[in-house]
This record gives sequence, structure tokens and C-alpha cells, in this order.
Amino acid sequence: MTETALITSLQNQRVKDAVRLRDRRGRQDQGRIIIDGTREIDRALNAGCAITELFVRQDDIVPTAIELLELKADACGAEIIPVTPQVFAKLAYGARAEGVVAIATPPNNSLADLQLGPTPLVAILEGVEKPGNVGAVIRSADGAGVAAVIVVDGATDLYNPNTIRASLGTAFSMPLLAAPAKTVRDWLMENRFQILAARVDAGTSYTQVSYQRATAVVLGSEATGLSDIWQGDAVTSIKLPMRGVADSLNVSVTAALLFYEALRQADVAESETAG
Repeated sequence: MTETALITSLQNQRVKDAVRLRDRRGRQDQGRIIIDGTREIDRALNAGCAITELFVRQDDIVPTAIELLELKADACGAEIIPVTPQVFAKLAYGARAEGVVAIATPPNNSLADLQLGPTPLVAILEGVEKPGNVGAVIRSADGAGVAAVIVVDGATDLYNPNTIRASLGTAFSMPLLAAPAKTVRDWLMENRFQILAARVDAGTSYTQVSYQRATAVVLGSEATGLSDIWQGDAVTSIKLPMRGVADSLNVSVTAALLFYEALRQADVAESETAG
């Protein structure tokens, strides 16, 4: 196992570099990301994410889960770096101190990399600022079997630590990428996708459309909604019924409802075919 000497100093340069990955500028400068939590790190490893360093808190007893992570990470060529509890406290995120933090090179997916089935459902997020919302959408997409999540004109980087946490690590197993809105729209048109744009002023309910073809569900931020690029004859605007004072739901809740409506329709169609 590739393991360095125990790090005891808070001034160690490797520790300082890792801490800087909490900030977007640090991630951009270094081209690396930081991953918290045994579950998230395990899912990153299982998805083939290039983990380069694994900082492990040296306690009297190392949990079995962390020992297994060390073995997996070592097999992938990562360096195992033991640190004192004091140093680990600087590396860890708040109370989320499970005893291990990973440093990785983020995946770099593109539209050309996507391998989609005959009737895929993809999610398009435009201008969603909060990484926790992006992560929650990814988690719902994973649960509902969405083929990919594409962020356009995003206000946050794809692998913000909050995105990773909110997604429970599914940000690594879910095909995830960023691209300009026009590029994505052109790609959708070229590949004959049905484009459904979620808007509060739409005239069509989300249950009145069929998702049983290649479909893109487009969602925007609650503050600004969707840009004009998602208007026109090639786009169908859909809405959720709102019976109270508020005119919209959180984007992650809206996404989950739309994804699971598509899944429900697919299950019904499969049942009818089998019957």
C-alpha cells in the first residue's frame, strides 16, 4: 500500500492545498476536487473516478469501512496519507468528520461521451445557483433512472462539495456534464429529442404529455426561470398544479416529480406490453 509518513502539522503544504479545494477558485486552480464521507468516496471509486489522495485520520481504531476504502483506493493508485486528528479537523467539513477525505481529478464528460438508449430521459438544468439543489436533482435523477444530467450556463461548478454531498455521491455514477445552452439545444434537436420546459405559466400539465420517447426535461432557477432559448415551436412548456399561495416548488422537488412521472409512464407501458 502506498502510504506517506504521518502528517502532524497544520502548515503542511499538502494539507493547505487540500483545504483550498473547499473554494471554487481552489478547485479551478488545481484542477482537483475534494470528497467527504465514506459512502461518497466509495461511490466515486466504484464509478472509476480518479482519486489521487486519501487522507485518513489516525485514531486508535480505524473503522472497517475506512480500511476497505484504503484497499480500494490503493488498488486504483491513490496515495494513502495518514494525518493526526487535529490535522483531519482542518480537512473535514464541519461535523461531517467520518475519518476520511479524498482528493480526485473530476470527471470530464461531454455530449459526445453520452451513450443513450432508444428513448432516454435527460435532465437539463439552466442557471441553478445552489449546489445543494443541483445535487438533489442528481440524486432524484439517479433514483428515477434518468440517462444524464446536463448543466447549462451553470452558476456553480459540477463537483462542488455541496453538490457531491447532496447527491449522496451519485454525481459520480450519473453521467454529468456542463455545456452552453445553445450547444445543448442544437444537440437535442439533432438527436430528435422532445423538449419539455418547466414553467409556472405553462398551459399544459406535466401529466398531459407522454415521456415515452427521447425526452429532455428543462428546469431553471426559481429566481430567474428559463431563458428565451427554451421557447419556440420545438419546445413544449409544462407546469405543476399549484393550489396555494406559492407559484412554484423548489427546483429539486419539481425535478423529482417530473422524473417519476416519466418512470410511472414507462412502468405502465411495460406492464401493458407484458400483459
